[in-house]
Amino acid sequence: MKILHINSYYSHRAFYKNLYDRQKSNGMDIEVYVPVPENFLSSNLTLGEYTNISRNHGKYDRLIFQIKQSKIFDDIVKTYDINKFSLLHAHSLFTNGNIAYQLKKLFNVPYIVAVRDTDVNVFFKYMFHLRRLGVEILKEADKVIFLSETYRSYVIKNYIPNGIKKEITDKSKIIPNGIDDFWLQNKGTSKILKEPKKINILTVGVVSRRKNQLTTTKAIKLLQEKGYEIKYTIVGNIKDKKIYQKIKDLACIQYIPHTTCKEELLKIYRTNDIFAMPSITETFGLVYPEAMSQGLPVIYTRGQGFDGQFKEGEVGYSVDAMNIEDIASKVIAIRGDFAEMSKRCINSINKFDWNRITNCYEKIYRSVL
Repeated sequence: MKILHINSYYSHRAFYKNLYDRQKSNGMDIEVYVPVPENFLSSNLTLGEYTNISRNHGKYDRLIFQIKQSKIFDDIVKTYDINKFSLLHAHSLFTNGNIAYQLKKLFNVPYIVAVRDTDVNVFFKYMFHLRRLGVEILKEADKVIFLSETYRSYVIKNYIPNGIKKEITDKSKIIPNGIDDFWLQNKGTSKILKEPKKINILTVGVVSRRKNQLTTTKAIKLLQEKGYEIKYTIVGNIKDKKIYQKIKDLACIQYIPHTTCKEELLKIYRTNDIFAMPSITETFGLVYPEAMSQGLPVIYTRGQGFDGQFKEGEVGYSVDAMNIEDIASKVIAIRGDFAEMSKRCINSINKFDWNRITNCYEKIYRSVL
């Protein structure tokens, strides 16, 4: 079995290496093709000897989908003997999936395709002219991977014609992203709230409109008015200076710059009680299961990537990202079941073990072939 991964995101999302390295160590023959713009600057990431970062399209080609896709397609055909591959694994529906779709038409090599945040919240939502293509890519795929049941339900309900809804549902699988082994090897212990009205809330993510720290601070103000003593810690780079200026002087805020040190982040997780990041959009959010591994119940956005991983109230709650009353009420709800929820967080974390996820993919590959 020889697999060609098509993954335009791998040049800046190194967590995929967890999957690829395990596939190699399991004896799987893989190649990873990463199309990037011609002006792409090499990063310090070590992406594996199986990876080919190919500069093959212009900076502005992305503005016209078919031009960019045509250049990537011509390049991948020149780079590889496609007939040597048993299966193609496209890591997004439109940008990577269309390449796999075109390769299947020309070389008759089967493919599986993942549906990600950009596919749902950008391509399907705004690029009306590409919706039919998205449906065709899904129809021709042998398997379709969604990160959560929420994404699967949303896409099938809103964008798939009635006549093929069942077909797409039947060949789809739910496989989340995994977290680094560090978090599984250093699980925390379950937590209790020693002072029920004193709560430490944490967000780990860039300070930006999308990560929505401003709305979280408004929910915290509402909680303070109800008599709660809240400390809110934000860890991450400042992407939006205007938002940072609005929140930096609030008495309850502690800002910590982004850190790549897992040991330092571990300490931060362990000194907090609840992880809250009601992002406006979210592909998946690896920080949610990282926080869970340290016993922190989580608050996440309804309808986005992490929603649907667990039943409501099992490890936390989904919220309307812009509803401060909803966010505040879920903090109170977590407080009411905090100790048991903290235990469930730690006990549930193996769902995000890359070894388990790698085995899931191998079963899918074999079922296709």
